[in-house]
Amino acid sequence: MLKEFKAFAMKGNLVDIAVAFVMGAAFNKVVSSFTGGIVSPLIGLIFKSDFKDQKWIISEGSLNDVGEKVGEVAVMWGDFLTNTIDFIIVAFVMFMLIKGLSQMKKKEEPAPAPPAGPTQEELLAEIRDLLKK
Repeated sequence: MLKEFKAFAMKGNLVDIAVAFVMGAAFNKVVSSFTGGIVSPLIGLIFKSDFKDQKWIISEGSLNDVGEKVGEVAVMWGDFLTNTIDFIIVAFVMFMLIKGLSQMKKKEEPAPAPPAGPTQEELLAEIRDLLKK
C-alpha cells in the first residue's frame, strides 16, 4: 500500500499541482501587497482615507471601560472591494498564463504525418484482384 501511495504521489500531475499551489499562494501575497500598498492608497485619495478601512456602519455600538468600541455592526465594503480587486488581478494573470501555455503547446505538437502505405482505393483494388483468382 505504501508503494502504491508513493507511485501516486510522485506522478507528474500531482507534483505539478503542488508546485502550482505553492506558487499561487506566493503570487497571491504579491498581489495583495500590490493592491494594499499601491492600488488602495490611490483609490483612497478619492475618499480621503485608507480605502481598505471604508465601511458602512449599521449600528454604532458603545464604549467599554477601556475606551474600545464594542458592539459595532458594519459592512466592510472597502475590504471586500480590495479583495475583489485582488481576485480580478489574480484571475487575469492566470488567464494570460494558461493562454500562453496553450499557445506554446500548440506550437510544440508536430503536424501528423500522412499515413504511409497504400490508399483505401489501392487496398480495395488489391482485394478485388485477390477475389478474382
